[in-house]
Amino acid sequence: MQLRPLFPFLGPLVRNRPRPQPQRLKRTAALLLLPLAGALAAAVPATDPAGATITVTVTELRNAKGIVRACMTNDADSFPRCRGVAGAFGTTAQAREGSLSFTFHDVPPGRYAIALLHDENANGKADRALGMMPREGFGFSRDARVRMGPPKFSDAAVDIGAKDRQLTIRMRYML
Repeated sequence: MQLRPLFPFLGPLVRNRPRPQPQRLKRTAALLLLPLAGALAAAVPATDPAGATITVTVTELRNAKGIVRACMTNDADSFPRCRGVAGAFGTTAQAREGSLSFTFHDVPPGRYAIALLHDENANGKADRALGMMPREGFGFSRDARVRMGPPKFSDAAVDIGAKDRQLTIRMRYML
């Protein structure tokens, strides 16, 4: 069944109407969609960051040579190393005599330990004298003691909650 016999007055209007120009279609679509996009953006609630911001101040750096490496991990088995650990945060900064600060952003709540290395020759590893005595500076959260090796995770661990936190770690040198 054709609709033309039912609505004879529509025939000439539909057949002879000029085609809309693409530029005008785009402009009309933009004008119609813009308020919708604004309403959707206003409806989405602002989200809080994933976690706390942890600021670590490193004190007693003996010189400005090399870089200072920081590792914050929640994995007791990988402490004090960070490489290849999913729950680890690592960062570096140019060494500065005296003190400097690191900031870790969006840290989820949990139990973390922090290890520092003053890599004076910037070779990416802790250099040792006689195979065991550290030549470069090191530090751990909670000022955990070093005896015949790095401290245990439990000795250096700190609890991180939802609130931002500031920690101070003293750099130690044996040579």
